[in-house]
Amino acid sequence: MTHKRWITALFAVFFAIGQAAASAGAPTPMQTVKERIDQIIAVLNDPQYHAPAKKEVQRDKIWEISKSMFDFTEISRRTVGPKWNSFTDAEKSRFTDVFAQFLGNTYIDKMQGEYHNEQVEYLQEIVKEPQALVRTQLKRENTALPLDYRMRQTQDGWKIYDILVENGVSIVQNYRVQFQSILQKETPAQLIARLEVKLKEQGSQLGQ
Repeated sequence: MTHKRWITALFAVFFAIGQAAASAGAPTPMQTVKERIDQIIAVLNDPQYHAPAKKEVQRDKIWEISKSMFDFTEISRRTVGPKWNSFTDAEKSRFTDVFAQFLGNTYIDKMQGEYHNEQVEYLQEIVKEPQALVRTQLKRENTALPLDYRMRQTQDGWKIYDILVENGVSIVQNYRVQFQSILQKETPAQLIARLEVKLKEQGSQLGQ
């Protein structure tokens, strides 16, 4: 092997080692979920947010943590289904933004109202790149509520694109049935308008 080829091969080896080390150091799907959920639980348990006047501040803090976990564009695409291709780029962007806020309001409201020191158990991580499934359960007294996260690998790490609740019910599929029914009769713009109305109603109920 010539000196030049030897140097090239050496750089290739070091590059491969560097890539492997970077990959090994990147958070796994389960680590990604656990880190964010631990942060959310810490906020829910923090005494400074327990006063009614602090609920909105707590909500904003939870949303700031939560939104980095999700791939809302992928959630929107899967929720709308084949009709997604009939949306303009502007409609896709607007739908994704409004739907993300709607989901955030819906589930943060439930967390604030229903969380009572439950424990999250992390059961299993199944990785088949670029997708993964993280199985967990929420322990409530003598019961356990299965809660599984479907994830995909993105340039920004592992992101959630669906959640399976008790009996494997998919949140994406649940909304997809509703949206497909609407889109059979209405345009994407009309669906977005419906969501915007729902978002305003949520804002009124939450005092926003």
